[in-house]
Amino acid sequence: MTSPDPETLSHWYPVAMVGDLTSATFQTMLLDRLIDISRDENNAFQALCGNRTLLVQERYGYLWTSLGEPVRDIPAIPEATEADRRLVCCGSIAVHSSGLRVVENFLDMAHFPFVHTNILGAEPETEVRRYQIETREDGAEIWATDCTFFQPQAALSASGGILTDYTYRVAAPFSTLLYKTCPASPERQDVIALFVQPMTATRSRAHPVMFLIDDSSSLGGLVEFQQFIFLQDRIILENQRPRLMPLDGKYEIPTMADRSSVAYRRWLKGKGVTYGALS
Repeated sequence: MTSPDPETLSHWYPVAMVGDLTSATFQTMLLDRLIDISRDENNAFQALCGNRTLLVQERYGYLWTSLGEPVRDIPAIPEATEADRRLVCCGSIAVHSSGLRVVENFLDMAHFPFVHTNILGAEPETEVRRYQIETREDGAEIWATDCTFFQPQAALSASGGILTDYTYRVAAPFSTLLYKTCPASPERQDVIALFVQPMTATRSRAHPVMFLIDDSSSLGGLVEFQQFIFLQDRIILENQRPRLMPLDGKYEIPTMADRSSVAYRRWLKGKGVTYGALS
């Protein structure tokens, strides 16, 4: 059993999609600890780790808990309150990889043409244009701005290739979001979040959720599209070695396209994150 570091313990984590919690009890794992989820006499969710009652919240279609005392709330997503947006919960997907690897892969644009061919990228449009990295919220978050990439099908609602604008946000060590051009309403942005549940240091569950401007696509079609993209990523993630993510640059040599990865690893190291990491 791996002991989580204080930083990792101090955050909220999703443990299940609320719509999946149909049985009387549900057991999962978080940070090497078994978590038992049930409902109390008032039909409210409760989570237990052994004999200890944990904090719980419902947010964005998922049930969240923490093994520690969270210093920040679940990441705020103002777009989630906009009346014309669709909340699309895309399930929970098991990945045999460090949760940090899962987040890092989400931040990477360079793999689009080669892993998501003819969807999020295509040759010869392989260049990752220079973008900006900054910290916000007094260093609690990392943002990558001014990101652009040509995408043959940027979303299910897209009818042709577009140069897509991206903004990436790392809101917590295991929570990341992207804001991208909305094909149906180009003056606005779709929001895609990936909340990772680190079950162990090398096994995770990914909980993708989208906040979309799209009143034409079916719910099933939207979920299938996003899951197809993630399952392509899962093949890459589960073949990466080591499964733990190195925080020291001597293990993996970055390129200019990896600026967000480099910033993310430095940020993790500065916060003392060791769970899921190879120091």
